[in-house]
Amino acid sequence: MHNQEFEASLKEINPPQDWPKNLVALWYDAKDDWHAAHELVDGQNDIHSKWIHAYLHRKEGDEWNAGYWYRQAGKSFPEISLEEEHQNLVVCNLDMKI
Repeated sequence: MHNQEFEASLKEINPPQDWPKNLVALWYDAKDDWHAAHELVDGQNDIHSKWIHAYLHRKEGDEWNAGYWYRQAGKSFPEISLEEEHQNLVVCNLDMKI
């Protein structure tokens, strides 16, 4: 799958059923459903879920909580835009799906 396919999927009402949770979480975030995205990654223990969790709290404006999750993911608090970080997360998770 390529990023263009991810972008095209955003025209749909629901995410593809065969996608992993992290990619679905990013799909919901792109559709402005923060709560659905957060629900999918909350409680997950893998590094990528923790990174998405951090990003979501950063987007929410909760920098303290975001900082905690970035540390859990082994990441520094980013100095890029939320849009750039979302793009990086999508690409990373698409690469894992291949």
